[in-house]
Formats: sequence, structure tokens, C-alpha cells
Amino acid sequence: MTRAAEQTGGGGCCGSCVNYFTSAKFLLYLGHALSTWGDRMWHFAVSVFLVELYGNSLLLTAVYGLVVAGSVLLLGAIIGDWVDKNSRLKVAQTSLVVQNASVILCGIILMIVFLFKTQLLTLYSGWLLTMCYILVITIANIANLASTATAITIQRDWIVVVAGEDRSKLADMNATVRRIDQLTNILAPMAVGQIMTFGSPVIGCGFISGWNLLSMCLEYLLLWKVYQKTPALAFKPTSKIEESELKQLTVQKDSELKPTEGVQLIGEKDVPVFEPQQEKEISCSTQIAEPFITFRDGWVAYYNQPVFLAGMGLAFLYMTVLGFDCITTGYAYTQGLSGSVLSLLMGASAITGIMGTVAFTWLRRKCGLVRTGLISGIAQFACLVLCVISVFMPGSPLDLTVSPFADIRTRLLEGQPLPTSLPADMSEISFTTGMHNWLNKSSSVNSDLEMSSDSVPLISVSLLFAGVIAARVGLWSFDLTVTQLLQENVIESERGIINGVQNSMNYLLDLLHFIMVILAPNPEAFGLLVLISVSFVAMGHIMYFRFAQKTLGNQLFACCAPKSKAVSNDSPPCNTSTV
Repeated sequence: MTRAAEQTGGGGCCGSCVNYFTSAKFLLYLGHALSTWGDRMWHFAVSVFLVELYGNSLLLTAVYGLVVAGSVLLLGAIIGDWVDKNSRLKVAQTSLVVQNASVILCGIILMIVFLFKTQLLTLYSGWLLTMCYILVITIANIANLASTATAITIQRDWIVVVAGEDRSKLADMNATVRRIDQLTNILAPMAVGQIMTFGSPVIGCGFISGWNLLSMCLEYLLLWKVYQKTPALAFKPTSKIEESELKQLTVQKDSELKPTEGVQLIGEKDVPVFEPQQEKEISCSTQIAEPFITFRDGWVAYYNQPVFLAGMGLAFLYMTVLGFDCITTGYAYTQGLSGSVLSLLMGASAITGIMGTVAFTWLRRKCGLVRTGLISGIAQFACLVLCVISVFMPGSPLDLTVSPFADIRTRLLEGQPLPTSLPADMSEISFTTGMHNWLNKSSSVNSDLEMSSDSVPLISVSLLFAGVIAARVGLWSFDLTVTQLLQENVIESERGIINGVQNSMNYLLDLLHFIMVILAPNPEAFGLLVLISVSFVAMGHIMYFRFAQKTLGNQLFACCAPKSKAVSNDSPPCNTSTV
């Protein structure tokens, strides 16, 4: 009997492992890991390739970033509407093929340009090479738009369907997906960077193209497997009318099985009956105006969502220089931090980001979803106070006597040309940073030389990065909170368009933060950028607080309720909000 029990236990353990590794949830994780790894490699490599091609200038990289941000800003709602109006499998497969095929084609074109750049410069007075640059940026932008469609359909729709009615499972899946994002965000650029360093840009292009070809086939197969294992993915209401009819049939069943959370799903409230309208003939002018109408309707629908303030709060967090992007990295170089130290700091930020995903799942269980966002926001803002303090500490280059717009005014109004060369003793300093202001007057250059000759105190920059890294815990927990609020409270037929508009809002605020840096690029103004960034973060969390207050009312600051009474205690009886 003991042997039989041991065999049964061993078989049960092995069976559980096999069941997990063949489940739709794990296959979705695997497909997302492959997709994210390829995305992170390409996003890192394309910027390096464009700098390499254009003679170590950031012009092509800046143009590429502007085109990508502008495209998502303008087309986010239209992409989301396309996701809503088509079957899930068709959307996922189409966006997957378009994205990977575009990256493969870009890689091939870049290989040709790297190999035959000298010959291309001589053909048609260099216009052929210019056309290659335009083609690369255009195709790379198409790849990014397809990647946006993939993210919307997989992370905002498929995950919700796979999780079913279990919101704890949905929270765990969201957290796991974000952990995958954090890991690939660090490891993928490191991998492709080593290949490009010890090989060549041509080898790097070939590797990325080959990876995307192999990854596309595997992801296509994984998507098909997930689709087969989750029959609910085959059923998708294409309009509010159809969705309301489905909810009318299941509203009684859903009311009997309420989830033990303080936030109600949108399907739990009474759904109004929509009267079907007669189909009208579509004229040519209507077809032409349809994209503009979709754009308008998408933003109007986003504004009318019950989670509008929560989504706006998340978007406002993108208006910040307090992240590990090229701006903060360039500033760190001016303060004396080396590349190796910055790489360690980036690794630490990834660890705290993963800690944020763990904190999210724990807080959601203990306090409910809405309160989790409030606590995460308070934690993030408290950590960013260190960044505010760093602005006034020794070593901070903040100088209010230097106008942040001095360079812009000098170049535009006085018409002085940009310098084409640097003094010999300034070459090492200026080329180690994108933030170093060697465009200022000679007095500014001399002060920079004095600063570089003496050791710069690291108190200010240490506090800055301590605040940025610590704030990642609250940031990613807050991001996951808003993500799940959008998943739970946006009706199924509008998930694509609402999340498309949310992406547009994120890109809009991200674009504004780059414009802010362009207007005030000198290191003396970075302290002002920090203060502005923290102000926008504060405004974002104030918006979320208003959303939480409208949702929970007097119960917002109530103690965490027991699980058995979570529904009654977490939301006031008179509150019929769908949030």
C-alpha cells in the first residue's frame, strides 16, 4: 500500500508538472517571452544601427523616435478598433506575422546598407542611401504598430479570457507577464550587445533577422495551441448590442457567483438593452471619414470610461525624466558615474521592478485592487521625495542663474551656428554624454572643465538614483493595478479601442517629456526637470485618488476586510459603480 501511495504521489507530481507546462497559461507566458525578447533586442539594436549608419549622429534615432511616438499617438485608437472588430486568432496571427516580417525585412536592408554603404553614397548623389534610411524607419515603424496591436490583443484581451472569472488568477498572470518584461528588458539588450561588440553590425542584423524568423514560427504555433485549449477565445462579441444580449442571458448566473473582491466586474451590473438599428448603405465619403470618426469615437469612449481618471493617472507617470532612459543616463555621465556603475543600477532597478509585481499580488489579496493602486502611488511618491532632495544637495549642478532656454534662444534668435569641432581637451568629456552642454558660452565651458578636473560630490546623484530605483516598486505595482482595472471594467467589445487610446495617451506624455528636455538640455536645468517630473507624478496619483474616492467612497481608508465579507465591506452598499 505504501509503494502504491508513493507511486500515486510521484505520478501526481509529474502529472501536475506536465499539466502546467502544457496549460494555456504557460504557453501564453512562453509566447510572450519569445515576443518580448525579440522586441527588446530590436528596439535596442535599431537605435544603435541608426547612430552607426549616420556617422555617430543621433539625428536618425531622434527621427525614428518621433515617427514611432507620433504614429501610435494618431493610430492607437484605429489599431484598437481593428482589434475589436476582428476575431482574436486573426488579429494575433496577423499582427505577429506583420511585426516579425517587418523586422526581418529591416534587418536585411540594414545588412545591405552596412555592406555597400560606400557604393550607395555614390549612386544618385546619395539619394539612394537616403531612401534606404527612409525605408528602414518606415518599416520599423510598421513593426512597432504591429507590436502595439499584439500587446493589446494578448496582454489586454487573451489574458482576461484565459483567466476566466478568477480575478486572483488574472492578477497573478499580469504580474508574471510584467516580470517577464523586466527580465527581458535587461537580458535581451545585453545579449545582442555582446554579439554586436564581438562580431559586427552586419552579424547583429543577421542574428536578429534569424531570431525573428524562428520566433515567429514558434509563437504562431503557441498562439494556435492556446486558442485550442481555451474555447472561450473563439467567442467574441463584435458590438455592444451582441455583448448586451450575451450578458442578459448570463446575468442571473453571474449574480449568484460574485467574486470575493471589493471591485465589481462590469458584467455584474444591469446591462441596458440596446435596440438594433437598421443597416444603412455606406457612401464613399463615409468610408473616407471612417478613420477620423473612429479616432474621435475612441477618445470620447475613453473619456466616458469609469476608469478614465485611473488611466490618465498612469499616463501622467510617463511625463518624467526619472527613469533609466538616455536622458537620465546622460546626466549620470556628467556627474561622474561610469558605464559599469550604471549597468549595476539598471540591474537593481529590474530587481525592484520585480519586487513591485510581488507587492502587487500581495496587496491586492489583502486590501483589494483599488486600494492597492492608492498604496502603490503613495509608496512611489515617497521614494521620489529623495529625488527632490537630491536637487538641493552638494554636487547638484542646479543653477537658477543659468536660463534653461539659453541655448535655444542663442541658436534661434542670434543665429549662431552649431560648433563643428571641439577643443582637444574637451573631446573625452563631451563624447561620453548626450547631456553635456558644450554649446554654451566660453564661461560655461570653463566651469565644466573646472568641474571635471575636481571630483564631483556624489551625494546628489546617489540620492537621485536611490529614489528612482526605490520608486520602481510602487511604479510597477501601480501600473499593474491600472492594467487590471482596464481589463476588468472595459466591456469586451471595446477593450481594443480603449487600450489603444491608453497607449496613445502614454506616448503623448512620453513625447512631451522629450520636448521638455529639448527645450532645457543643459545639466544646470536638470534639477528643474526633476521637480517638474515629480509634479506630474503627483498629479497622476491625485487623479487616481479621485478615482478611488469616487469608487469606494467612505470605505477608501477602511481596514482590510476578511475575504468572506470583502464585497460588502470593500464598497459602500449604495455604490453601483462598475469599477
